Amino acid sequence: MKILLSILLTPVFYLLFGLTLLVFHPIQVICLNLFGYHVHKNSVALLNWFLLRSMSVMGVRIIFKNFQRLPDNLPKIVVCNHQSIWDIPPLIWKLKEHHLKFVSKKELAKNIPSISYNLKYGGSVIIDRSKPDEAITLISKFANYLKGNNYAVCIFPEGTRSKDGNVSRFKHAGIEAIIKVAPNALVVPIAIKNAFKFDNGGKLLKTVGVSIEFTMLEPRQLGLYNLPEQMEEIRSEISETIS
Repeated sequence: MKILLSILLTPVFYLLFGLTLLVFHPIQVICLNLFGYHVHKNSVALLNWFLLRSMSVMGVRIIFKNFQRLPDNLPKIVVCNHQSIWDIPPLIWKLKEHHLKFVSKKELAKNIPSISYNLKYGGSVIIDRSKPDEAITLISKFANYLKGNNYAVCIFPEGTRSKDGNVSRFKHAGIEAIIKVAPNALVVPIAIKNAFKFDNGGKLLKTVGVSIEFTMLEPRQLGLYNLPEQMEEIRSEISETIS
């Protein structure tokens, strides 16, 4: 029965998801060019609310655990494990008050309605992963933007999605570049559980009835002197939380 429902509902989900992206693309353009950054930010939040509703068609439940009010007077680095592209809409919606940005690979910044536009013009940083030195330079400049506005950035330090839910080794170069510029940045670990189950290993057919959990772990400030060890501690905490 579950497989049959997945087969029946997946096309409906994709239709709603795709229509939402198409409708909100011109809305974003109008909001940004006529009304400025803050109205555009609100349109992006609304876009992601509708994307969550399209996931609801598949019986997906989004559960937020242990989320707390974060300070407005500090830049924030949201550190998450990465299971699928479906990690992102709930994060944008839940953390909308903190102007969540992303360190994104360049492939996502072109030819995807709504998503590419927001990445290019909404304040995120676009990097070429084949040019790590250039990427670090761009992230360092981006860190000044975060510091000056006390915004939040989401980083997936695994570098790629986990198709089985296991948490891979964390890379720390991007986070280190931000902390060098903004040493007061608050690092906010968030553990994501079961998004990979909905994504069904990246297959076209999605899975019905999945509960995806987002658990905020204790926010902290990190020092540079033993950053790899601290990042491994965060990775272990996330892994234990979703196990």
